[in-house]
Amino acid sequence: MHRCYITPMRSRRSENPEQIRRWFLRNIEKLWPLALGSLSLRKSPCIRKNCSACASGKGHSSYALSGYRGNKRFSVYVPAELAPEIQKAVENGRSLEDLIKMAGIRYLKARKRERSLRKGYGGNSTTIRGI
Repeated sequence: MHRCYITPMRSRRSENPEQIRRWFLRNIEKLWPLALGSLSLRKSPCIRKNCSACASGKGHSSYALSGYRGNKRFSVYVPAELAPEIQKAVENGRSLEDLIKMAGIRYLKARKRERSLRKGYGGNSTTIRGI
């Protein structure tokens, strides 16, 4: 299994939105190819009568990339030789989703910090529960 590791920034307490943007852009460069959905190996019978593979129970295996586009489900055939590359793309897609969530939280904290400094509040007003 391939895994992309997202590099953290050194000091999160004083980062500004521009630093977060640069961190985000550096990390998304590592995430190619990209795909959202899931890759599955499916077995199905064929349309031929008296097929020996179907009769033996082995069936015919093929890979499919499945997911949603809007609120509609899709499933696309993936040739076996492309399956490892598409699996990597799906893993990278999940890593990108995680990266976006992380960037959003860090951006919000930075903007709240800027806001509190601008208004002269001081102190740490960037607490987000569960983080």
